[in-house]
Parts: sequence; structure tokens; C-alpha cells
Amino acid sequence: MRRLPLWLLLLATTVVLAGCGPNLIDLLQNIWTLGFCGTVIVVLDILALIELANSSRGFSSKALWALLIIFFPVGGLILYYFFGR
Repeated sequence: MRRLPLWLLLLATTVVLAGCGPNLIDLLQNIWTLGFCGTVIVVLDILALIELANSSRGFSSKALWALLIIFFPVGGLILYYFFGR
């Protein structure tokens, strides 16, 4: 049997874990109730989005990475820093 590529396994794990918490928009709506970890996630997501906006990628690639980071804050951030840079 063929082995699944690592990126496909990570993508599937991200999709499964995405339902475990709020997305970035939900986190930013009530910023005063975030704990330390929530604040770190929001800051890192915003930094990743700024870095993505300044990159030389095409629009479609930027849009897909941005949507991944926005809707899956933790998993999208991990995938972006490992595979998107």
C-alpha cells in the first residue's frame, strides 16, 4: 500500500481539529476574554497574515493561505510556517 504524503496527513489532521475551537474572526470579536494562549495565537496569526500579504505569491495562493489561517487559526498557522514560507 502506498504511504500518504506528510502534507496530506497534516492537512487531514488540521481539518479534523478545526472544529475544536473558534476561528480567528470569533477570537477577535471578544478580545478581552482571551487568555494568554489565545492572545499568542491571535498575534501569530496576524503576523502570518502580514507576512503573507507582503510575499511575492500570486493572488489565488495568498487568498487560499489567508483563508486557511483565518478559519483554522492554530492548524493554519502551523501549516503556513512549515509549508507556506
